Amino acid sequence: MLAAIAYLQPVTRGELSNMFGKEISRDMIAGLRDAGFLSSGPRSPTHGAPYTYVTTRHFLSAFGLETLRDLPDLERLEDDGLLSRHSLVREDLAKEVADGGEQD
Repeated sequence: MLAAIAYLQPVTRGELSNMFGKEISRDMIAGLRDAGFLSSGPRSPTHGAPYTYVTTRHFLSAFGLETLRDLPDLERLEDDGLLSRHSLVREDLAKEVADGGEQD
């Protein structure tokens, strides 16, 4: 999950839940925040303005990265079918429509 946040940031808990196909608990997010890997990002412009999450300098340091640019190439991961921001957004919009516009 931490890698997904690193690539997709700023990202909401709801977007992460859609991506992984299961609920991402507030406790899991809190644990990553308490460990210093995550912090709050800007509020999402979607309905309800949910919190977003971003990685921290501690995250970079812990994984031996200077910047987020040091992460493996996102396009290559998408080409390999390992990660897709486009499908995440489509799933999130479909869920929002199905839920009548409510978003976590």
